[in-house]
Parts: sequence; structure tokens; C-alpha cells
Amino acid sequence: MSRVPLGSGWDSDAVLVDGRWVERTARRPAAGAGLEREARLLPWLARYLPVPVPEPRLIGRAPVTVRHALLRGAALDAPGSDLGAALGAFLRALHDVPLDDAVARGLPGPDVTRGWRDRAFARFAAEVLPRLDDPGPLHARLARLRDAPAAVLVHGDLRPEHVLVDGGRITGVLDWSDARAGDPAKDLVWPLLETTPDVAAAVLAAYGADLTDRARDWRAVAPCYAVVHGLDTGDTALVRASLEHLAAG
Repeated sequence: MSRVPLGSGWDSDAVLVDGRWVERTARRPAAGAGLEREARLLPWLARYLPVPVPEPRLIGRAPVTVRHALLRGAALDAPGSDLGAALGAFLRALHDVPLDDAVARGLPGPDVTRGWRDRAFARFAAEVLPRLDDPGPLHARLARLRDAPAAVLVHGDLRPEHVLVDGGRITGVLDWSDARAGDPAKDLVWPLLETTPDVAAAVLAAYGADLTDRARDWRAVAPCYAVVHGLDTGDTALVRASLEHLAAG
């Protein structure tokens, strides 16, 4: 049996086994709970989606370890409009998944998500806003997002490196550790705001709803999470850089 390290993240270590299987091992207890949740959710979720996702199975609990078939493809670099349409269709299908059924399989539900949001926003008000020379714009965005819906299953961390492509098509969407009930606009931040206009238009046409304004708010407040993480870990450089990002707007 061959085992080739694929890398380590905050939550898990990954290795490629026999060139066919990806094995992920939790690095801490909370991450182990997340891997177990993925093992319950993703094999069920796969039937609803137009693109492949990992379908992990639990193979160990001390520490928690899961394994899934390797998905072929390379991380998405610069999508064209065809891939934009595929991204929009994927997100439409994901956000239409029956949420109650997903919660029954361990997905953090709306009440949990709103609790996380309330606690995070309270910290932003207490620890981030006072550090800005002009906190008004950020305060307004936080006020708009405070009551944003948490009503669909979201990926929670959709970025180019989590989308695999091969031969001009999407061959996989990875890294579901942040999946939860949430605001669909969060999944649209990258597809709508960090791609070219033609790609964003293709995403919107396939998705069928325009959440650009709320996606723009989520993108603008994102550095707040880095500020409080930097405060928690003593990373003053991260705090400074994130505050500069917020100040720039």
C-alpha cells in the first residue's frame, strides 16, 4: 500500500492511498466531529448535485479518519462563461436541497448558524469597529446582514481551489467542512464578485436570482473574522493587515 502525503490543514492531514483514495485524519476533536458529519451528509447529498463531490466513509475514530475516492481534475484557475453557467447550476441545485433532511443528517441548522452569527457580530461590534477611524460603512453592512436568511444548505467556503475541472467541465467540489444552513449569498461571493463580468452574468442566469448586493456585504465584512482570529492568536500582523483591508473598503 502506497501512502503519499497531500498536505495538512487546520482541521486534518490528508494522504493519497494507492493513487486512488484520499484519506483525511482529524487533527483535533472538533475537526473529528466535522469529518463524521461529512461522512453522514455527503453520500446523501451527492444525489442532488449535478457535479461530483467526495463521498467519504468513516474508517477510524481514534483519531477520526475518513476515506473517499480521489476526484480527478485540477483546481479551477480562470473560469469562462461555460463554467460560470455550470457553477450557477451547481449552486442552484445545492441551495434547493431539502434543508430539513440535511439537518437530520447532522448539518448545523438555522438556529445554530444564527447563534454563530450573533456571537461573531457581537465581537465585531466590540473589538473591530472601535479600531476603525470610520466604522460607519462597516456598521451599516453588519446591520443589513444581521437578519440575512439562514435558510438553505450552503457550501460555506466556495473558492477556486475547491472546484476541480478537467476537459472543460467541473469534476468535483471539495472541502465541505463549513457546510451549514446559511445565507445563499455567501456562496455567491466568489462567483459573482471575483470573476469576470461574463462569468458573473452566466452564474446569475443559471442560478436564477440576483444576490449581488448581499454578496458584496459579505465580502466586505469578511476581514472581521481575520481580525478576531488575529486577536485570539496574538497575530498582530494579521490584525493590522485585516484592519487596513476593512479601512480600504
